[in-house]
Amino acid sequence: VCPQVYVTEIAVPEIRGCLSSLLKILSQIGILISFSLGAYLNWSQLALVVASAPVLLFLALLFVPETPSTLLLRGKEQEAEKSLQWLRGPDADIRQELATIRTNILASKQYNDGNTGKFKVLLSKRLTRPVLITCGLMFFQRFTGAHLFNFYALTMFKKTFRMMNPHGGAIATSVVQLLASCLSGMLIDNVGRLPLLMISGVTMSIALAGFGTHAYYGGVNSNSTNLTHDDPGSYDWIPLVCVLTFTIAFSLGISPISALLIGELFPLEYRSTGSALATSFSHLCGFVNVKTATDFQLHIGLHGLFWMYAGISVLCLLFVVLFVPETKGREIDEMDPKYVESLCINR
Repeated sequence: VCPQVYVTEIAVPEIRGCLSSLLKILSQIGILISFSLGAYLNWSQLALVVASAPVLLFLALLFVPETPSTLLLRGKEQEAEKSLQWLRGPDADIRQELATIRTNILASKQYNDGNTGKFKVLLSKRLTRPVLITCGLMFFQRFTGAHLFNFYALTMFKKTFRMMNPHGGAIATSVVQLLASCLSGMLIDNVGRLPLLMISGVTMSIALAGFGTHAYYGGVNSNSTNLTHDDPGSYDWIPLVCVLTFTIAFSLGISPISALLIGELFPLEYRSTGSALATSFSHLCGFVNVKTATDFQLHIGLHGLFWMYAGISVLCLLFVVLFVPETKGREIDEMDPKYVESLCINR
């Protein structure tokens, strides 16, 4: 939660999306390193190695300042000025940007003063729409089959490329995710959030439908995890292509952008609360998805499960078109408060 909110508050609009994608890229690099080390180390050795990461993070955070917006919200003018100067560089002229942040925070406080009671503010359009949008995106992020694809990727890489061990399959999948995340970082501030989300929704639905169709006509049992066939003449490349296509589409659009919009849509004084709420809802959806996937598979078959995910991806596309605003190039404080009220539902 905190890294996404921090990056959103300190970044200028021109690179905010790119910096947000950088978080996902670095996360993928960490996963790739862990998978690579796991091929040579046992679990206890790997745990000791990766334990160095939080230690390094703690030491680095000792030199990182609080965001200017948060400091101004707390009335710490001089500290906010020093923080913004540190972030923009010693030679940067920060007077205009600091004045803009100060003005928007003042307007936000006046807006809250006009709405008696904190409970009333929490139920206003200013907050309910960001909550519904971010939680909706988190729902679609979790219920479009990403967990199942990650789980079955090892089996498919192992059976399709018989010379590749499970660690090689995990590494290959991580490399694809990393490359797609890098591509998303290059496009997100140039193309925009909505086009990438739409492309992601369309491509994921096609990949999931193709995977389910292969499982149906390939005769995969409802309770089987053998997604490929030992027959050398079978079309083992079809599920492999579907996995890679889905991985690219997921990493290009809904995976990084849903997290980015959490930091962009919530008003400053409720950004931490809203981010925690959306992230908690995301983990809840992930838990429910993993726990119910096996039951769905037993009742409707593996093909039915992935066709269901394809249908959810289509609903995700409709949700994006109707409700998700484009935030490319906008100052983060422009969303406080009128922007969120007027643009969170596309017309």
